[in-house]
Amino acid sequence: MQEKNQYINRELSWLQFNARVLQEAADKTVPLIERLRFLGIFSNNLDEFFKVRYATIKRIDLAGKGGKSVLGGIKAKQLLEEITQIVIDQQSESLNILASIQNKLKDHNIFIINEKQVTKSQQPFLKNFFIQKVSPALVTIVLNDLAEAPRLKDSAAYLAVKMVMKDATPQKGNPQIVTRTLKEKKYVLIEIPRSIERFVVLPKEGDKQHVILLDDLIRYHLHTIFNIFEYESISAHMVKITRDAELDIDSDLSKSFIEKISASVKERIEGEPVRFVYDMNIEQDTLQYLMGKMGIDATDSIIPGGRYHNRRDYMNFPSLGSEELQYKNYEALPVPGLVLQGSLFKEIAKKDFLLHTPYQTFSYTVKFLREAALDPAVRSIKITIYRLAKISHIASSLVNAVKNGKKVTVQIELRARFDEAANINYAEQMQREGVNLIFGVKGLKVHSKACVIERMEDGKVKRYGFISTGNLNESTARIYSDFTLFTSDHEIMKEVSKVFNFFEVNYKVSRYKHLIVSPHYTRITFLKLIQTEIDNVQAGKPAGIRLKMNSLSDYDLIDKLYEASRAGVKMKLIIRGICCLVPGVQGMSENIEVISIVDKYLEHPRIFIFENAGTPRIYISSADWMTRNMDYRVEITCPIYDEEIQKELIDTFKICWSDNVKARVISTKQDNAYRRNNKPPLRSQFALYEYYSQQVEKTKD
Repeated sequence: MQEKNQYINRELSWLQFNARVLQEAADKTVPLIERLRFLGIFSNNLDEFFKVRYATIKRIDLAGKGGKSVLGGIKAKQLLEEITQIVIDQQSESLNILASIQNKLKDHNIFIINEKQVTKSQQPFLKNFFIQKVSPALVTIVLNDLAEAPRLKDSAAYLAVKMVMKDATPQKGNPQIVTRTLKEKKYVLIEIPRSIERFVVLPKEGDKQHVILLDDLIRYHLHTIFNIFEYESISAHMVKITRDAELDIDSDLSKSFIEKISASVKERIEGEPVRFVYDMNIEQDTLQYLMGKMGIDATDSIIPGGRYHNRRDYMNFPSLGSEELQYKNYEALPVPGLVLQGSLFKEIAKKDFLLHTPYQTFSYTVKFLREAALDPAVRSIKITIYRLAKISHIASSLVNAVKNGKKVTVQIELRARFDEAANINYAEQMQREGVNLIFGVKGLKVHSKACVIERMEDGKVKRYGFISTGNLNESTARIYSDFTLFTSDHEIMKEVSKVFNFFEVNYKVSRYKHLIVSPHYTRITFLKLIQTEIDNVQAGKPAGIRLKMNSLSDYDLIDKLYEASRAGVKMKLIIRGICCLVPGVQGMSENIEVISIVDKYLEHPRIFIFENAGTPRIYISSADWMTRNMDYRVEITCPIYDEEIQKELIDTFKICWSDNVKARVISTKQDNAYRRNNKPPLRSQFALYEYYSQQVEKTKD
């Protein structure tokens, strides 16, 4: 029976998470250029939210379903309205933050100018830049000449141009008399090219650095673009459409899975619009014309915005050579005991090792696969892939292994949201090189991150491998914090092999003594682990639960945590994103504390610590506690048996829990209040780097 206020709505909780990202953009202690980049992250997050979550709720509403049972007690229509209002308020706040940052940049002689602020000395550079780079890339569409508007690209930015034409219709028989008629208006769309950097850095003038957005550079040259028209006034305002990004997979059995996913990705551009954002200063007649032409109606989220859209581009705001305006880059540290110049297999055969990126270098993962590709004793490599970097050393290592006669099996998830096209390209490349590809299990996404390598030693097969909380992606490994366990533990690796067997023979479900594997065992195992803590606290034994993850939204698990709280089990939860659990409510969750940390790096690892009567059970996992991770994905949760690594994970959790600089308290107020106390300031991400630095120093002694 669902009680009132028992859960926080998932979508509203997500918007609170994005508000924490916006807090980073507003934080005056964050370097200025980093603040701009957080604005970009905020905007990019919002785009994806509308493409996926808002679109899903809209589908529920259009289907005539209330949706209360799946939306946490709120009707779909009401939720859509609430989301739109929250987003309007957040967008307004983000514009104020952007204006404040731009003013602060002036103190550092950095000026972001618009087309009306261009000086005479800047004109030659801008003219040449426009002619050489911008003009050839422009797509310009005169809407008056079309029966219906073209389908605007999802999340592309467009300048909506209105030209009021000159009134010059001479009266027949008397050319001196001009007939006054209603002046003609022409409406045009200019697509902002994605092939050109959004921020154009002008040559320095003394100590002053000027930057102009590509949009304004185009506005500055409107007279050049439309010089064939006779107009008396011209204006340009930005608009953007976000489309439903859900993939509809073709059921045609004659097509390969790659063909089906490829077709679905192409059809995504035809998705229904779910959000229309426009410059709030656009003329009303232009706005009405566009909405009518494009079929935008009241069921869509119509959001007035600022002069510029696609603020996600601020994620790539140029550095401008200013170190003081950015976070200091810390050199990724080595893992004590693992030497990149030596054999990783030799060391991993002796003991387990834990890699914590980005504090420690991702190069170990690449080196591990490169060594396997060259080692004559290695017979086979099996690996799961969810998201890869644009230029992936992981993929090249696997191809290299095939060329050296190894049997390589790759389970690649073609449905990794918004990375489908990239994964299809990699799949086709690897297939051409002879890699054995597996495309998952029907009805399930493969989200686990694991690898098992078979090596012949003394005439017997010995397995090595890793289990990770994050993607095998060199780019994100520099900004996502994640754990990877390297091990040659016979029992663990044997069970990872069973997971790969499941990929190939889906009807055969194995039993596991060590790993916790979705979709068959994860939910029931975590429910049992929580029950053990309940039993222990009632028996007077040590009990407690510490969890660190991205999202917590599964109602069954939340209800079990509530039950544990009522029994007296103390719980500490670090949840970066969605948290549907309501902490601190008397009689329901008074023994549960929840914080969220948003800082320089994206908090991505999943750590689960159960006190277990004084002998803690500790796990790392690819799975959040969401229904999809429990029931609709293949996930691996791995126990940690090495005592040194157990201590390291407990230490890192304690450091994160002690954060009183970047930690926000999740409470019934949902106000993202920073956690403040009388203890010395502790910023966990910086403290973690210091923790690992000290480990390196100890090995030198």
